[in-house]
Amino acid sequence: MAFCIIFLTLILGAFGEEFIEEIFIKPLPPTHLYSYFQFITLVDTESFVHSNLAPRSIGEVISRFQVDELHMTLTEGQWRHSQWGYPVLDAAPGAELYAWFNPEVKDIDLEWRKLSATLSGLFCASLNFIDSFNTITPQMALWPTGAVKSNLNVTTLLRYASLPREIVCTENLTPWKKLLPCESSRGFSALLNSRMIHNTNYHSIGVHVRKVCASEDCTETKLEIKQTVALVYDYKIIGSNDWSFRKLFGHGLPGACPLATSSIIHVDITSNTSYPFQLSPMPDKVVQSRRGGSDLKLAVYEIDASVEMINIGVKHSTKEKLSVIIPPPLHFNRYVLGYGKEFGGIVTELVNNYWTAIDVVVLENAPWWLPIQLSSLRINSEAESKLVKSQYYSPGRSRQKPYHLELLLKLPPRSTTTITIDFEFVFLKWQEYPPDANHGFYIGSAIIAANLPTAKNYTSLPVTGINYHSTINASQSWYPAVFRTNGAMVSLPTPDFSMPYNVICLACTVVALAFGPLHNICTKELILKPVGTPLSLTQKILNFFKRKKE
Repeated sequence: MAFCIIFLTLILGAFGEEFIEEIFIKPLPPTHLYSYFQFITLVDTESFVHSNLAPRSIGEVISRFQVDELHMTLTEGQWRHSQWGYPVLDAAPGAELYAWFNPEVKDIDLEWRKLSATLSGLFCASLNFIDSFNTITPQMALWPTGAVKSNLNVTTLLRYASLPREIVCTENLTPWKKLLPCESSRGFSALLNSRMIHNTNYHSIGVHVRKVCASEDCTETKLEIKQTVALVYDYKIIGSNDWSFRKLFGHGLPGACPLATSSIIHVDITSNTSYPFQLSPMPDKVVQSRRGGSDLKLAVYEIDASVEMINIGVKHSTKEKLSVIIPPPLHFNRYVLGYGKEFGGIVTELVNNYWTAIDVVVLENAPWWLPIQLSSLRINSEAESKLVKSQYYSPGRSRQKPYHLELLLKLPPRSTTTITIDFEFVFLKWQEYPPDANHGFYIGSAIIAANLPTAKNYTSLPVTGINYHSTINASQSWYPAVFRTNGAMVSLPTPDFSMPYNVICLACTVVALAFGPLHNICTKELILKPVGTPLSLTQKILNFFKRKKE
């Protein structure tokens, strides 16, 4: 068995293919646990058709619609940045899709609609509802993470859309797991039991496709397909602060995927000194990381395909835990103002806890039925602010395009910046209301792109997937990151949908009562009988009973 696995790995390496699976587990204050899965498949762009590891369906989508980079997430729940820090990959509640197309594409909007409709069928999601009326082209907030040519204007090739009302369920997870080389039979994906992961406070699945450099001069590129799962467990649901794979996923890990080049599990044990616990079984090694002013200690497990079953867990020596929540350098909040059904406002609060200024880009994407007024924009209750270094505004159009606002801000140190913009409520056509219109209408999350001066509470730094040792201990002056705020809900003027039912019932009753007599009068044939005609036997019997009653 071991010889077959080694032989198969050598064959796949000869074809330039590589598959890596990783798990990162970290406790979150005060009573939560973060589990992050990522599965990375590297394949040559030229030999993608003959790939043995990469999913053929994703390759067909990338080549057919000429997509250079693609990001799609389906998320249920809300990440609490002020308490939990930053996730490995941030995602907006609901469905989020954005992609960069090849410069040779003539009609990007047409290919964008085809791409969203194809992904809708592939992942059993409602992405087919993405159209021009909810699609924007960000100018400053989003930039490619893969290898692109430096002389391209990438902003014109980008399309972004979100569906904040989308619900994530098992129908989305099942086709997602089928894209993996081992599917859900072996490897880390075998832990993804839908009955357990959909019982979490936060769960998100994603697919990210980009081109990466295959050589130092980046003349050759490879296609990277990254599939991610993020889960946040509540200790109250688990029953205790002690956790294990059996408690989290319902069963142990049945070994690594035989097709994987590397299968590694990272467990954050930084809090072991202040809150002692015992990790079982013992890790293969412990890695000390110091980056951006934060000290991390990670227990590393290298899983082999020959392992039949393994159950990694933590048992604390004390039941009580004293947790101190340290806010990250930048956190934010978003809510809706206003009362009544005429005017309202969207407020975004940005809190800079660091001792230096932080540059951020805030992107507001308002649907066409919620028109935002640029003239009502206020920064810290001021119409004109020196904090705004650049801005971009694209007015929406009713039932055709959304409202798009981007602001480049320089947040002062140790400050709270409030962005307020007013909107108006509009009346919709009765066919445009959802079945549960009284529930409210969801507004998509705002995108915040920032250059962080420190890596504290930034959980994405320990996980790299490809170049683990060099990246985990690297140091740089700033760290680019993209976050999503919490969503919001507004209540639009909603008509009384029971009135048409009442009108229909009343109209049908009146028509029935009026139609019956009129129909009888118009269609019934009247026959005159002459006087003195002999009575029939039936008439004689009826007359006999009438005389008896009298």
